[in-house]
Amino acid sequence: MSSAIFNQLITLLDGGQARYRVIEHARAGRSEEAVKARGTQIEQGAKALVCHVKGNGIKQHVLAVLPAHRKANLLMLAQKLGGTRASLASPQEVMMLTQCVFGAIPPFSFHPDLKLVVDPLLFQQLDEMVFNAGSLEKSLLLNVEDYQRIVKPEQVEFSELA
Repeated sequence: MSSAIFNQLITLLDGGQARYRVIEHARAGRSEEAVKARGTQIEQGAKALVCHVKGNGIKQHVLAVLPAHRKANLLMLAQKLGGTRASLASPQEVMMLTQCVFGAIPPFSFHPDLKLVVDPLLFQQLDEMVFNAGSLEKSLLLNVEDYQRIVKPEQVEFSELA
């Protein structure tokens, strides 16, 4: 399944004339492992979390993207989206909504029921962002402006210092 996501990403990025490169590396899912395997900086990393936001009549799956060196404040995320609470999705839900395992989720949503939000700090780090591209052994180093232009994500502040 993850190769299908990788191919979707490449097709989308090529269609948008994005500046990127593929990095093949040792298996890595956690941000700290990925930094070593890729030879990149932690601040370049884009971490994607599948969450449930609930309360106030809201029941929404969210793909929340943040800089890899920060942590998600799920309560803040829920409140900014109009809910009262948020939690991480189960491995089964993650697979259903992203076709990826934990740690391999790219900062793109290809599922209609998965709302994409990005913490604006991601765009203020460096010129390039890096993320696992549907695989624990394959990452993409992507120009941040190209990501923002192609994806046009909703920006929501929800990260805090780790």
